[in-house]
Amino acid sequence: MKARLTGVDATRGIALLGMMAVHSLYESDGQGNPTWSFAVFGGRAAATFAVLAGVGIAFLTGRRRVRVADGLPTAAALVARAVTILAIGLALGYTDSSLGAVILPYYAVMFLLAIPVVFLPTWAVAVTGGLLAGGVPVLSHFALARLPPATLDNPTLGYLLHDPVGLLSELSLTGEYPALPWMTYLCAGIFVGRLTLARVRVAAWLVAGGSALAVAAITASWVLLHHYGGLTQIQATIPQSILTGPETQEVLALGGDGTVPTVSWWWLAVDSPHTSTPPDLLSTIGTAVALLGLMLLAGQVTAKWPRRIIGVVQKPLAAAGSMTLTLYTAHIMFINSAYDVYGPGTGYVVQAVAVLLIGLGWRATAGRGPLEALVSAVSSRARRWAGNGMRLPRLRRAPAGEGA
Repeated sequence: MKARLTGVDATRGIALLGMMAVHSLYESDGQGNPTWSFAVFGGRAAATFAVLAGVGIAFLTGRRRVRVADGLPTAAALVARAVTILAIGLALGYTDSSLGAVILPYYAVMFLLAIPVVFLPTWAVAVTGGLLAGGVPVLSHFALARLPPATLDNPTLGYLLHDPVGLLSELSLTGEYPALPWMTYLCAGIFVGRLTLARVRVAAWLVAGGSALAVAAITASWVLLHHYGGLTQIQATIPQSILTGPETQEVLALGGDGTVPTVSWWWLAVDSPHTSTPPDLLSTIGTAVALLGLMLLAGQVTAKWPRRIIGVVQKPLAAAGSMTLTLYTAHIMFINSAYDVYGPGTGYVVQAVAVLLIGLGWRATAGRGPLEALVSAVSSRARRWAGNGMRLPRLRRAPAGEGA
């Protein structure tokens, strides 16, 4: 149990550091090519967070299919979790967070969409994830031309009250982290979270299977674009596209803002970060699952000195990973404040060291992170309230002689 949770938390800690690198460091060099940090973490860090959110939902629901009898408490817990995360995300919108798109409102929608998924058997969760990965990008391709363009601004409570339909459209389909295609990540995480992660064989299969999926998706994208002429077709449609030639090249090299242009079906073969295409979704699921498997395998090492070295590395990562909601919120507030007076490299190192030390200190003294404790408390109370509401009042047994 401890090794499993440490592996999951350590994976989440790596994703946190990767996301901070994407926000803090340069995306490209002077020639427009991705920097090494963006090439490694661009799109993958956020995807890993989403997959681990699905793993967390699997843990929350007992790592098994939810029974109908437990349906209302489970749904209430997920709704409460979604509402609380949405409130935190909308509050972050008031921090003038121009650096880094806030993902929390999108998570709120995903938690709501996950409610019917938790009632499915494990095999059906896997099938649902596959259908979402292949089907939603195609349906989005039809719908995007008929939907209002996304503002790509970080939403606030005022945005929610002024245009709730527009906000829901953006959070679901047109925004930076569109919830409908991103449900593929949550399905993958729920599927993985229901496995016996403490077993070495399962962890090894996650490494092998995740790596194979990532390689297959990237290879399929390359073949479709370069061997079958997809890239040529995309370039031929630039005059009809909403993107200019340089903007098209930028999306192909550095990724998009959650969607791709609808002028050509060949755009769905792209695997660039944050394009929400089948290759993008599947390749990033693969890397997230492989990383999780690697961290779980590391926790199974028993040799004395390797075990100590792994512990030194995993312990701070797991500590930070156990309170990523709090640290993510602090990171977004910091990089958009006057306190961030550092250059990209120095600023990243300062933040990385800070989150690791804060994570270690907080876990050793207070335990759970403050925002994690808030979400857990609200979720638990909603579960208890719904559970009590389902119980029928107990009938008082009539004393002898009070028969009808």
